[in-house]
Amino acid sequence: MTERTLKVALAGAGAFGIKHLDGIARIDGVEVVSLVSRDIEKTRETARKYGIGHAATELDEALALPEVDAVILCTPTQMHASQAMACLRAGKHVQVEIPMADRLADAEALVALARETGKVAMCGHTRRFNPSHQYVHQRIERGEFHIQQMDVQTYFFRRTNMNALGQPRSWTDHLLWHHAAHTVDLFAYQCGSPIVRANALQGPIHPELGIAMDMSIQLLAANGALCTLSLSFNNDGPLGTFFRYIGDTATYIARYDDLYTGREEPIDVSQVDVSMNGIELQDREFFAAIREGREPNASVAQVLPCYRVLHDLEQQLSGQTGRA
Repeated sequence: MTERTLKVALAGAGAFGIKHLDGIARIDGVEVVSLVSRDIEKTRETARKYGIGHAATELDEALALPEVDAVILCTPTQMHASQAMACLRAGKHVQVEIPMADRLADAEALVALARETGKVAMCGHTRRFNPSHQYVHQRIERGEFHIQQMDVQTYFFRRTNMNALGQPRSWTDHLLWHHAAHTVDLFAYQCGSPIVRANALQGPIHPELGIAMDMSIQLLAANGALCTLSLSFNNDGPLGTFFRYIGDTATYIARYDDLYTGREEPIDVSQVDVSMNGIELQDREFFAAIREGREPNASVAQVLPCYRVLHDLEQQLSGQTGRA
């Protein structure tokens, strides 16, 4: 028996929206039927390119389509929680890009609503799905590797407000609520142990963007593992996030989907999953959870502890700088 095609709306046709569209194109049994973004002409152009029949500037237009089963949100951070809740109230499954909220209260409200509606609600914590990190996770699950320390660098060069493609951005990114969320969640997930202590320091606030451009975070898991995270929007050099796993039996360096030994020897992770694309694997998990009626990996409930840590760190930084 052939499974019914899942009909999806995608909101936010920027750099990450396009990554999702490219990933979904490789997944059988899923069709994007509605595309929502701010500029209607650009949205229509992208919709034509990907064979999407409906284009709009308002999420409500997509939510009103009865054929839409699920929504993927790649919109500005500040809209994530309210839009995700709107999707759930409209009876749609939802995957919201990281972070699911930039306030703990909003994250908790989203988790509560997901529980109430019974719909699949997932957040795009992509590091859980990158083949590199999956490889390490599988070794941990088999008892072959235990993390002693993670050393993580998240470095970008964004002294002006731009997106991942170097294009002007309509909203301001954030080192803590967006970029640190990846590592805070991944550290606890890989350790299989909750974070019990977290410390943070930040550099000066940018006079125009209103955010700290440099940040340093330390984490301690209940099992004793350590994590040191350095973040910067000032780094004029290799860009991205680089993870060094220091363990009892090996050292690994993960760069997005690729993995190396501590001596920079490549590790073949091509057979870890059905794809080498973390975004595609994230989307596959979302659609599989809908079809199978189960909680997905990186459900909003599973990642909520990360946002509690981010909230605690924000309180520390607010006290340090005198700014909210």
